[in-house]
Amino acid sequence: MTRVALINPNWTFDGSIYFGCRSPHLPLELGISEHLLREAGHATLLLDAHMFDLTPSDILAELLTFRPDMIVLTTAPTYLFWRCAPPELRVPQELVSVLRESGATLVAVGPHGSTTPRATLRKLGVDLVVMGECEQAVRRLADGQRDFRGLCFADAHGAIRIHGGPLAASFIDQPALQWPAEMIRRHEHHHHRFEAKPVGPGAEVEASRGCPYHCTFCAKDNFRNAYRKRPAAVTLDEIDALLTQDVEYVYFVDEIFLPNPELLQALVGRGLKFGVQTRIDLWKPEMLALLGRAGCVSIEAGIESLSPEGRAALAKNCRMTTEQLAERLVEARRHVPFVQANLIEMPQDDDPVVQRWRQRMQDAGVWANDPVPLYPYPGSPDYQKLWGTPDDQAWERAHAHYLTLFSQFSDVQNDRPVPLAALEMQVAP
Repeated sequence: MTRVALINPNWTFDGSIYFGCRSPHLPLELGISEHLLREAGHATLLLDAHMFDLTPSDILAELLTFRPDMIVLTTAPTYLFWRCAPPELRVPQELVSVLRESGATLVAVGPHGSTTPRATLRKLGVDLVVMGECEQAVRRLADGQRDFRGLCFADAHGAIRIHGGPLAASFIDQPALQWPAEMIRRHEHHHHRFEAKPVGPGAEVEASRGCPYHCTFCAKDNFRNAYRKRPAAVTLDEIDALLTQDVEYVYFVDEIFLPNPELLQALVGRGLKFGVQTRIDLWKPEMLALLGRAGCVSIEAGIESLSPEGRAALAKNCRMTTEQLAERLVEARRHVPFVQANLIEMPQDDDPVVQRWRQRMQDAGVWANDPVPLYPYPGSPDYQKLWGTPDDQAWERAHAHYLTLFSQFSDVQNDRPVPLAALEMQVAP
């Protein structure tokens, strides 16, 4: 039996370009890992430092009691934000500097190690980096295995070795998760919900993983790529367990929540409210009506560009015109209280046209964000087009490019981002 501690750091984002939500969310990758570890007979301790507002000293105190053989920490806040992770590794770096006192084997999982494993291993100073979807790898490491693909580590001579490429889980056999009552009780945040104030706790659930589309801006090439869908019955079991914990709202963290009649019909009458991220061009009016009846109160729809040329440049493979997209958004708003159209800043889009379209959507009750500057995340086709395969300087290169290219930033960011070197603890190359 191996004693494994699973840690979600206490995230802070001062000076970061981070586009994601800054509230605590369920650490799904660690929850799944914990289930598999316990199933294999290993002892586990899941510490969500973000949800419980734990300092590194608080975490170390818990570990001294638990006495782990192996510690797993993630480099991005929950699977929901692996595709748009904070580029900097400052928070996990600070945590690792304290965790070394435990004497346990240190394992990093997350998007950074999946795309730039050598740089992640060097920056963090951990013993192992898992590339790709990490759940099965964590269990195999606890079982004592070290010779499987998907690992990055330093050998006995200090040379960094990469064994194979990023891992992908089958996912379709993922069991229904159950979360500690106190963690759910503290989960006050309802992600991307705006139509009403929360009454009960929120939560996050995966109904599917991956996406069948290959938009240029999406950094999913090395994790959560191929589309897989869980059986609706298993997803419903997980949701029903959350309902017994008085959860009022669930956000589906699926890269793309595709129309799923079996799941939606089963949700009708359950009393659950939920939010999704999707492509509005994939939904017919009758399915939008079912989505509303099932309890959906929030849709985040990826429109990205208002011109056919812009959508083509992003490889959206969208068969609707801009007018048809607008009509479908308005149709969605008939059934769902909050509908958002996500826009990216594209040279093919004329700003006055964009602003008039935003106002038109606002008049129809649909919120469209001020177009977001495009960040070429390592692991995205956009990065590949600019610089080729990501190397050890990929995050620094993308970050410097972004800061140089854009003098103004979006309304989804609070402050001007600062250079990556100013955000990270510097280590020798």
